[in-house]
Amino acid sequence: MSIISKSLSKIKPSPTIAVTTKAKELKAAGKDVIGLGAGEPDFDTPDHIKKAAIEAINAGQTKYTAVDGTPELKQAIVDKFKRENNLSYQTSQVTVGTGGKQVLYNALMATLDEGDEVIIPSPYWVSYPDMVALAGGTPVIVAGKAEHDFKLQPEDLRAAITEKTKWIIFNSPSNPTGGAYSFDELKKITDVLLDFPKVHIMTDDMYEHIVYDGFKFVTPAEVEPGLYSRTLTVNGVSKAYAMTGWRIGYAAGPENIIKAMAKIQSQSTSNPCSISQAAATVALSGDQSFLEERNLAFKRRRDMVVSKLNEIDGISCNTPEGAFYVFPDIRELVGKKTPSGDVINNDGDFSAYLLEEALVAVVQGSAFGAEGFFRISYATSDEKLEEAMKRIKKAVDALA
Repeated sequence: MSIISKSLSKIKPSPTIAVTTKAKELKAAGKDVIGLGAGEPDFDTPDHIKKAAIEAINAGQTKYTAVDGTPELKQAIVDKFKRENNLSYQTSQVTVGTGGKQVLYNALMATLDEGDEVIIPSPYWVSYPDMVALAGGTPVIVAGKAEHDFKLQPEDLRAAITEKTKWIIFNSPSNPTGGAYSFDELKKITDVLLDFPKVHIMTDDMYEHIVYDGFKFVTPAEVEPGLYSRTLTVNGVSKAYAMTGWRIGYAAGPENIIKAMAKIQSQSTSNPCSISQAAATVALSGDQSFLEERNLAFKRRRDMVVSKLNEIDGISCNTPEGAFYVFPDIRELVGKKTPSGDVINNDGDFSAYLLEEALVAVVQGSAFGAEGFFRISYATSDEKLEEAMKRIKKAVDALA
């Protein structure tokens, strides 16, 4: 009899982590691999945030804190939501976890019973369905279409809601597509949800500050105040503030859900790192001017990558509104043969071909619930991206 839990069979390892690990192994073996798999800014954490962490260490802020966040950080989160999203919360409605992933996981563990359904628009972040399954729920995937920039359509959402639906997980700007919902697009979605008062909304706003071309970010409870009482708004400091390793995520929402999440966290990790919380407090309340400069760099990279990809026969790529990903379509390449005679049967074969032959690491679209595509993270240097595009073009041109 196996000692491993049966529930573990419901999930698979993170494909994005697997690709990054494989790329690192090849690099360690002396291969010149360009890794475009990880969703991690290449910029450093800003100096004023690092300084705050050093000061916290020197001040002895190295002890346990409240389970789900210090009062100072919770207040900074309250202020952020009011200032940037026109959402009013009390600190009792705020929770802080060890990264946005833990916050999402806590919420699902605290609220799902066996058989509860969670609507997940695809393409989706790889962890959503697995976290739902681990919590005993049933993921209900609603497929987005390329012709709609993969954005959830209101009629598709309405058709997916049943008596068992407890949550919809909503992500804008999107990982993996970079697509973001305008006010009008999101209003059509929230209008549907107004008709289903038992459905709660879990919105993952992690890429809120990484948007381009004058795009105005909005979040569901901001667009439709009628959904405020059943919306959990999740965010974090990882992406915009280049603090992936600091592991701080947060959420605000109904107080009963926040308390339940704290109960879960009290029996798992307990409090997030005290030093990281001090740094995150300054990140949210301090100088934000660096965001614009970094977004200009991301935009430049996005424009170059989209342009180069669209010059390759057999690949087409939309121009996303946010995040630092593109999601090219390679369905025309399925069925072609590699120089060694292997057939490209799917996006997994194509991604493996790029890694083995072009030494470029990407993530297959099927990992995100969208067969026939792949994800590129352009959160790396212009030079590496230029070289990667050359290698991808050469590899594709070699297909027959």
